Amino acid sequence: MGTVGLETQPSATTYDLEDLIANAWAGKVRVPHFQRDFRWATQDVLRLFDSIVKGYPIGSLLLWVRKSPAQSLTLGRLTIEAPAYEDTLWVVDGQQRITSLANALHPQGNMHAPFSVYYDLAERQFISQPTTREPQHIPLPILFDLEKLIGWFADEGRAASEHFKEAQRVAKVLRQFKVPAYLVRQDDERVLTDIFDRMNNYGKRLSRAEIFSALFAGPEEGSQNRLSLSRIADRVADRTGFGTIDTDTILASILARRGPDPARDIRNEFDLAGRRRAPEFPSEDRDTAYAQGEEALVRAVEFLQNHAGVPHLSLLVYRALLVVLTRFFAHFPEPEANTLRLLRRLYWRVAVSGPAVFKGSFTQVGRVLSARIKKGDERGSIMGLMEAMAEAQPTVPNPERFKTNEATAKVVLGAWWSLAPRSLISGKPFDAQDLSTLLGDQTTAATVAYRIFPRGLSPQQQLLAANRLFLPTGSEPVDEIPLLLSQQPVDLDDETWDAVLTSHCLDRTMTDLLAHGDRGQFLSLRQDAIANQLRSFLDRMAEWSYEDTPTLDYLDLDELDDLRE
Repeated sequence: MGTVGLETQPSATTYDLEDLIANAWAGKVRVPHFQRDFRWATQDVLRLFDSIVKGYPIGSLLLWVRKSPAQSLTLGRLTIEAPAYEDTLWVVDGQQRITSLANALHPQGNMHAPFSVYYDLAERQFISQPTTREPQHIPLPILFDLEKLIGWFADEGRAASEHFKEAQRVAKVLRQFKVPAYLVRQDDERVLTDIFDRMNNYGKRLSRAEIFSALFAGPEEGSQNRLSLSRIADRVADRTGFGTIDTDTILASILARRGPDPARDIRNEFDLAGRRRAPEFPSEDRDTAYAQGEEALVRAVEFLQNHAGVPHLSLLVYRALLVVLTRFFAHFPEPEANTLRLLRRLYWRVAVSGPAVFKGSFTQVGRVLSARIKKGDERGSIMGLMEAMAEAQPTVPNPERFKTNEATAKVVLGAWWSLAPRSLISGKPFDAQDLSTLLGDQTTAATVAYRIFPRGLSPQQQLLAANRLFLPTGSEPVDEIPLLLSQQPVDLDDETWDAVLTSHCLDRTMTDLLAHGDRGQFLSLRQDAIANQLRSFLDRMAEWSYEDTPTLDYLDLDELDDLRE
């Protein structure tokens, strides 16, 4: 290891928070494109401001001083048209703090979580945006601006005038808080990425996707126009409504497209000389790999939605399967109808029997199944995938433990989605757009799998799938589910109401029990109905009793004739 590093030692300085934030809003403070994505939650932002007002140190910044051109840049939720500067401050360490401060204190940034921070003048504490605004709740952008602060107390905050001195105190502390920083002057961007890598690995380790992004970030110039793993995640979500896939899965999918081992060493990915195995797309560069990887990933997601009955990421049983499917659809963009049917079988067989076949470890699923997919051989690839699950036995998960972050619940939710769940009020089926709108970027379906009885059950009964209702609605009174189920709406005829009940594994016998307060018998009957529906669903999707054979189109009939002769 060589000893060549910085040409000059970093210089130490301090900034008043007011000046630092003004520079950030003016585009003089920027975040390099090789930085990790913003990762803080609301509690992290609240803690930061609490530390500032208490006078606690918040750590020093490491800023890279360099000449920068005019550009449109993004900082958190802020879009800034930045002019050219001779001495721009690029954040090597401190991105989470700078982004949080610049957004929470800005009128536009403060409108969005996790930056929607208020100060409760009466309780003397920072809070997230309250559901109900009280007179003593003041948004940070107003607290931070002396002129706006005075105007606020003369108008909207008049009822909280007794707290004016407290507001003055906090505002002064915020503006004058000293932020220590080290300034580095260095032209070689590789030195900065090396510093970034070392500093972040001393604390919370970078994810594989973050390391890959830093290694293959490319030059700063033009970075805002290039694809990144996080941008691919956002674009796939926008194109499909599937939700935002994590960047590690995005990276694994891109790697799987380019070679059979998605867990391979990433440091030589675009260096042919450093590869043990030649890539399957040898001539493409990083940008092409990203663009083509996105297209294959979209096709894989659309297969899950349109053929496998998985409408949203929160219902995806194992993400390793998405990686495998991306590889398959990269090599076979328009597979035969029978291939799609076999892929559907594969998904559901792995979903319910995979833990037994792969000995409970899914770290190898992506590698084992991806290796079965051979470029240019669709028939051989799908047969190889099915053979990998040859030892799988027909299995039905036990729905007595329903937790939305576990595989069993995701399988049960898939079975329920196949019933086209209907509104308890209008009787109309919910669609994938309803589900996508409500779930957004959530990774579990907890917010649409409501407990029928939130209280009053034993711990074992609380866990039953029978105590859940799959209801993708943002308008119906979900806290009154027992009442809604026990009373047929007057504007729904019997046939429609029966269809509503059936779509939720219910019938009139169960709702009569509910109306009479017999929770135990209601749960028992519905649990049996759920188990039966789940078994029927998996028989249909996994097709355990069918032969995993290709269609006649795959067979060489001339060869068979030769054998007869």
